[in-house]
Amino acid sequence: MKKIIILMIALVTMTVAAHAQTSDRLYYDGKELYDSQDYHEAYPLLLKAAVMGHKKAQYRVGRCYDKAHGVARNYKKAYYWYLRSAKQGTGKAMYQVGKCYKQGKGVVKDYQKAFAWYGKAAQQGNADGQYAVGKCYLKGHGVEASQQRARGWILKAVKNPNGGSEVYAKIKQEAAMGDADANKILQMIK
Repeated sequence: MKKIIILMIALVTMTVAAHAQTSDRLYYDGKELYDSQDYHEAYPLLLKAAVMGHKKAQYRVGRCYDKAHGVARNYKKAYYWYLRSAKQGTGKAMYQVGKCYKQGKGVVKDYQKAFAWYGKAAQQGNADGQYAVGKCYLKGHGVEASQQRARGWILKAVKNPNGGSEVYAKIKQEAAMGDADANKILQMIK
């Protein structure tokens, strides 16, 4: 009896390991095609990995639907895949779920839910999430407006070693194009 239990545990362990290797392989092959902008070839591989529960593949499938990469644009499906990835702890996906709620893409617009998801992304160290939290405080979207908290979160975002320079460059670009909020933010973080 003990040998049967050990054999069953070994089989389950081997099956789980093979499943993980398969979903990883599908994801990395799909990501390579995605990164080379071969979206039509990337999508089926990413979808297979996503269905198997691969959180990074789920995020990428969300991007495919969000940006019409290899599939028809579908915000509801984008939200669905972003949410699946976010629930597994993917900071970029948490940010995208917040963005869906802010813009009302694939879901009913809801600033409070947007703020909550941006906050989850920010807590994961996601610079875009940190910046979005700052902008929510600046505009009073989903939270009571606070210049002090807005400044703190925006500074945290631009100083983030993982994406902060891109956030700062985006703010400067928007300011150069005449965006009033971006100009206000640049003055705020000087």
